[in-house]
Amino acid sequence: MNNIKTFFKSLLPGIFLFGFTVGTGSVTAMAKAGADYGMSLLWTIFISCAITYFLIHLFGKFTLVTGLTALQSFKRHIHPAVSIFFIVALTTQICGSVIGVMGILADVCFEWSKNFIDGGISPIYFALFFIAFVYMIFLVGRTEVFEKVLAIFVGIMALCFLINFIILMPPAMDILKGMVPNVPDTGADKNSFLVIASMVGTTVFSGLFILRTILVKEAGWTMADLKTQNRDALFSAFLMFIVSTSIMAAAAGSLYIKGITLVNVTQMINLLEPLAGSAAVTIFTIGLIAAGVSSQFPNVALLPWLLDDFHERKPNLKRPSYRIMALVISLLGLIVPIFNAKPIAVMVSSQAFGALVLPATVGCIVYIGNKKSLMGEHKFSTITNVILSMIFVFALVMSYMSYHGILSTLQAL
Repeated sequence: MNNIKTFFKSLLPGIFLFGFTVGTGSVTAMAKAGADYGMSLLWTIFISCAITYFLIHLFGKFTLVTGLTALQSFKRHIHPAVSIFFIVALTTQICGSVIGVMGILADVCFEWSKNFIDGGISPIYFALFFIAFVYMIFLVGRTEVFEKVLAIFVGIMALCFLINFIILMPPAMDILKGMVPNVPDTGADKNSFLVIASMVGTTVFSGLFILRTILVKEAGWTMADLKTQNRDALFSAFLMFIVSTSIMAAAAGSLYIKGITLVNVTQMINLLEPLAGSAAVTIFTIGLIAAGVSSQFPNVALLPWLLDDFHERKPNLKRPSYRIMALVISLLGLIVPIFNAKPIAVMVSSQAFGALVLPATVGCIVYIGNKKSLMGEHKFSTITNVILSMIFVFALVMSYMSYHGILSTLQAL
């Protein structure tokens, strides 16, 4: 029993990262890709998860070797302005994510509640409930509580989306063909560049790698825990691939075969029932709620974590200023329900923005990872540098797609 508890505890940082990454933003991006392009963009998920594993492993090992987190090393060995850039960029992205996540959660719960109450329950009440729930957990102020609560929601989410995948699975040949890289045609009402960029942005998220170094240091891991760190990173990336593929396949097996483009995630609630029955709708909704709540925990805590990390002090989420910051960020979730904004547009643009930050993240780890004075015998090898160079080029391509996609979307407004 103790061995099982120890093993599970060693996976908590990876589960935490998975919950952070695969939230409502991922559901939105993967569902839109599946609805618009079937399984043809599955290769994007595979490459993104492979890159994510490599970078989670690399950033984690960096902290094991140096004892420094990413922000601390950027501040000491490049320039404090670089760390400040990442804090501002990641906070901006998180704010967009909070707005979109809560908007989608509230909309989906509103549509679902119509099955039980005439006219449904107003989205603003759902938004207030989820905001209050997450904020109350934040007030506890302990990372281990975050990790355990988040692990429960992650388990619920993964189970729900896997069941939906089994119910709505597209032909196996379509899944295999999706592993061949291609960029589908962009039509008047479709933008494959923005969809691909948002898929990459939500999976290969710079905040994920920076947060990884904080979690590794807080866990007290050393080079003696390298195998545990590697297993944890692989487990996290594997879960990302399986769940993301399940979400895409569910949309491809229902909406795509009917030629229905996903404009609003609530469409999934209305369209799944005639295609797969009320059970599939219930399972999808519960999975979506679990995904949204699991990503909100780290969303509201990220800025306080980054600030403590930058100032090289012990994380303390109970600081009064942090509680105010978390409350302000949480309340951004009321924007969509109050002003009736389009949550899916906010989410996709927010995730695509992440692809713009990725090249800077890769460039920084290349620079500090090759400093002999810092890394010693663990300085990056030639193979590692070649892989990082390929990832950097990939990140630049994704940044171009992101820029192109966001510009096209703004022009269409």
